[in-house]
Amino acid sequence: MSWFIRFNKPFDVLPQFTDRANAETPRSTLSEFIDLPGVYPAGRLDRDSEGLMLLTDNGRLQAQISDPKHKMPKTYWVQVEGLPDAVALKALRDGVDLKDGKTRPAKARLMDEPEGLWPRNPPIRVRQTIPDSWIELTLREGRNRQVRRMTAAVGHPTLRLIRARIGDWTLEGLAPGQWDSLTAPALEFSPQRKRDRRPRR
Repeated sequence: MSWFIRFNKPFDVLPQFTDRANAETPRSTLSEFIDLPGVYPAGRLDRDSEGLMLLTDNGRLQAQISDPKHKMPKTYWVQVEGLPDAVALKALRDGVDLKDGKTRPAKARLMDEPEGLWPRNPPIRVRQTIPDSWIELTLREGRNRQVRRMTAAVGHPTLRLIRARIGDWTLEGLAPGQWDSLTAPALEFSPQRKRDRRPRR
């Protein structure tokens, strides 16, 4: 049987099954929540981020989902410091200049706190003099810590980051630390090169 699953990764869990970097004081990993042979993440999600991960034991499917050339949209719920104005939201949509270049156009809008949102452990830091708000941000690229760098660049540091959607798959109905099985999508085949049928000499 081939596995294709979605998982709601809790905060402070590494997006991998082993923690070789800290053998003496191991950190939480996917192995505490998922006991399936041979499955691996299709893409990453930072330790200090939460939300949707897709995993499979099919290497071609894993590559298809995680390969940037497919530009699969990923939607994030981002709790930020302050209240972004129209200028900040437009900058997120049009592209933000980062050290590794300008980001691709994205979708960005203010949103209410997500309905049914679970508490984070530990809670975010709260500053009494600065309000916070939520942004829904959809990207079609996946640079290292990109969402956090984008919101910081427009003056609104990220306090909490939850990935809510990858392509057609969402977090709906999935509590933190839970996973369930999905129907795998059809694979996109690359055209094969025709064999040279000329007789060998």
